[in-house]
Amino acid sequence: MTFARSFLAIILLVASAVHAQGWPAKPIRWIVPYPPGGSTDIAARPLAERVGQALGGHSGIVENRAGAGGNIGFEAAAKSAPDGYTLVVAPDAIASNPHLYKISWDPFRDFVPVIQLSRQPVVLAVHPSLGVSNVAELVAAAKRKPGLGFATSGAGSQQHMTAEWFAKLAAIQLTHVPYKGGGQAITDLVGGQIQIGSLGSSPLIPHYKAGKLKLIAQSTAARAPSLPEVPTYVESGYKGLVIEQWLGVFLPAGTPAEIVTRLNAEIGRALAETAIRERYAQAAMEPVGGAAADMARLLRGDYDKYGRLIKDLNIKLE
Repeated sequence: MTFARSFLAIILLVASAVHAQGWPAKPIRWIVPYPPGGSTDIAARPLAERVGQALGGHSGIVENRAGAGGNIGFEAAAKSAPDGYTLVVAPDAIASNPHLYKISWDPFRDFVPVIQLSRQPVVLAVHPSLGVSNVAELVAAAKRKPGLGFATSGAGSQQHMTAEWFAKLAAIQLTHVPYKGGGQAITDLVGGQIQIGSLGSSPLIPHYKAGKLKLIAQSTAARAPSLPEVPTYVESGYKGLVIEQWLGVFLPAGTPAEIVTRLNAEIGRALAETAIRERYAQAAMEPVGGAAADMARLLRGDYDKYGRLIKDLNIKLE
């Protein structure tokens, strides 16, 4: 029996290697678990085309599978065949959603990390009518008027966690106003219907440059290249308050290691190209790259961090 099992394992390994050598023989499906036009979609499309060209001219197919906070797309990817023809471009929600939703997929059991694509900060934005220009002035205003509302793109998001963490450290009371996506939140923030926003940096930068909003803090460990003049939360006195919104590529568990290695190499080369880097910079995303092991460590670290934050800050889906 033991011999039979060993023989079967050898056969499967050989079959996997043969399969990997002939890969890819058709286009790769890039699942984006959010609607077209967002940062995840923007990051995926040029890579799907460029990596497809590098892998024999099979242009990638971007498939938007939006809904349920990204869980529909994650589940579709997790259930796909581990043959290298389906991958998912995942934001850090892949690390936080298991702590917030009842889901059928597991980020460690069902996925293999390939590479980190990008990072960008959550920014703290204020409308000029609030009359504050930095974090200290916002804290003072919040102490004078407890319960000031802040907008995010949704409950349980990294934007939500960042603002609640800040409020706890600053010992102030802020009221969460979750929106169904960032679009309407930004519209109301620019219009002054709400005066504070904890949101992704990309769509806010044009309004900031036009003087319609002030950006007073960002959540990355160091200042993002797209916002060199905006201080971090740490620089503003909030030690340890670091959250980086990131995007990564993942394959279904069981995908041959040769395919993981090849995809990591091709995506890494694409991220180093000027055209891709410029495209990312336009969306305020900083390209990263690196080894698959780096992506695995980031996933584990943020999974543990978000689990602690969600519990400590009493983050719940509203």
